Amino acid sequence: MKYLFDLHTHTIASGHAYSTLQENIAAARDAGLKYYGFSDHTGSDHQDAFRNSWFTNFKVIPREIYGVHVLRGAETNLIDYEGHYDLSHKTAAKLDYMILSIHGNTYETSTAEVNTESLIKAMKDPYVRIIGHPDDGRFPLLAEPLAAAVRENGVLLELNNSSLREGTHRTNTRENNLELLRACMKCGTMICLGSDAHISFDVGRFREAETLLEETGFPDELIANLTEEGLSRIIGDKKAY
Repeated sequence: MKYLFDLHTHTIASGHAYSTLQENIAAARDAGLKYYGFSDHTGSDHQDAFRNSWFTNFKVIPREIYGVHVLRGAETNLIDYEGHYDLSHKTAAKLDYMILSIHGNTYETSTAEVNTESLIKAMKDPYVRIIGHPDDGRFPLLAEPLAAAVRENGVLLELNNSSLREGTHRTNTRENNLELLRACMKCGTMICLGSDAHISFDVGRFREAETLLEETGFPDELIANLTEEGLSRIIGDKKAY
């Protein structure tokens, strides 16, 4: 399939990634992407995160580099059961999009019911656009209630390619993603493919995710990465260039 964008990528600013922004954009061009989004980690509580000042000087970054439209994002952390995250609204408002994810160093896992409700509360925030890697068995979730809430709140659920690769530290990801994809088909919930690249060679790589899409017969119309309209579901009326 021909994908237009990859919005879940990390640069050296995240501390545990290995490529620069410029290297990632070049990789996006080579992968045939029209849009590239960088989404480094937020929050002083994240052991690898840059200070929030990283997210306040994006104005110096050209909107088009190497013929690729550049989108400015962040991957923020769920920090409690009330749906709060570790980035200020003032800073979030300056981004093109924001991914919200559960990470073990900022969130204490609970039951599937509590974890799911925590994400549902978070997605009511207007700046949360994508729920990142909701597939990690260490943070159990209820697939169908989550998929239904994602659709109702107008956000997208991520199918994270990194979660499916050999050696991932996340647990039970293949089975959890299959359950989530089937729930999304039942609810008519749109998904967003993300590479979660931590090195330029993985930008725009969705090979493992495609295997699950084929296995489930997931419909193209529910994959945001395939259309301009899908991108608009994420960034709204913000300019993508």
